[in-house]
Amino acid sequence: MLKRTFLALTLVIPLCAADEITQRARRIQADVIGIDSHIDTLQRVLMEHVDLGQKLPGGEVDLPRLREGGMHAPFFALWVPTFYKGSEAVRRTLDLRDAMQSVLDRYPDQIALATTAADVERIVHAHKIAAVLTIEGGHQIADDLAVLRMYQRLGIRSMTLTHFRNNDWADSSTDKPEHNGLTEFGKEVVREMNRIGMMVDVSHVSDKTFYDALAVTTKPVIASHSSCRAISSLPRNMTDDMLRALAKNGGVVGINFGSGFLSQKEADKTLQDINRIGGSEPNLTGKDLDDYTTKMHIHDDWAHPKPTTANLDDVVAHVDHAVKIAGINHVGIGSDFDGIAEVPIGLEDESKMPALTEALLKKGYSESDIKKIMGGNTLRVMREVVGK
Repeated sequence: MLKRTFLALTLVIPLCAADEITQRARRIQADVIGIDSHIDTLQRVLMEHVDLGQKLPGGEVDLPRLREGGMHAPFFALWVPTFYKGSEAVRRTLDLRDAMQSVLDRYPDQIALATTAADVERIVHAHKIAAVLTIEGGHQIADDLAVLRMYQRLGIRSMTLTHFRNNDWADSSTDKPEHNGLTEFGKEVVREMNRIGMMVDVSHVSDKTFYDALAVTTKPVIASHSSCRAISSLPRNMTDDMLRALAKNGGVVGINFGSGFLSQKEADKTLQDINRIGGSEPNLTGKDLDDYTTKMHIHDDWAHPKPTTANLDDVVAHVDHAVKIAGINHVGIGSDFDGIAEVPIGLEDESKMPALTEALLKKGYSESDIKKIMGGNTLRVMREVVGK
């Protein structure tokens, strides 16, 4: 009888401890600012006409799942493929801004535009989702600083300098070098972003462009959705030297959840997908170009991620590596949800984010450390760049 009682106790105590950690993780996650510095959900709003106010059967992001996961301040990317050129890229950017406005107008009781760090805090404390807007690709300014300034006036607070391919003033990490980093105009873009209060995003850029941007900027930068090249050698990931330079600059890297970013086993497939998408150059304009983009979007079926070998432990490994190299004040979350073909097992959508907090607790991270990773660090950069 004594032996049986002892066995029962040994089973109950670990279960109680595990449940306590789970509950603590949920409490912490409910209390964090919850910044995800890169989601591609506006593509689904524009092309699939999804209703973000409902819990959707596909994809990774909607308002209910953001609330459930404690991710209260997502950065909505206005992504325009690089085959949109000049004024076409500007037009498509405005279409995406209009799609975002449709969500803000439909659900004013659930989501509001945040253009400052103070806005983020105020909106989150009012129990709403704080939407921060970002442009994903410098080609979207059509080589015109006036367009950049107009985007800022429309509430956009960040821009990645490149996307999958080089633009006229900066080299991309997934294209052949053309400019040896930033051109003189590219350096003007960085200076102007500093001046008007837009965060410089160095995800997607070549290594030389990264170092050129750091040499020019007077403000901290973000790598909104990049992981660690030491673990998965995808060119979109950051080397340890880049992580150290980012920390010295005061910036933040948002860990990307895409399987190829997390796992070397998946990296080659991810690079093939990047080359396929980035290599498209349709000779179309206007509605014909939009129809082509929608057809490609539906064909790739972003709403239903494919099976993968990457999992929650891989995400933790990248967070942990980035913290060890760059320091706890320079790491955040940039899932790339709704823009990745495969999601990690255990972190399939925004609602699962408490599982990451739980895993970090088990790894020995403190509550204050987790709050930095889950938004505090990125909010600090936003405050330093925007000025409020």
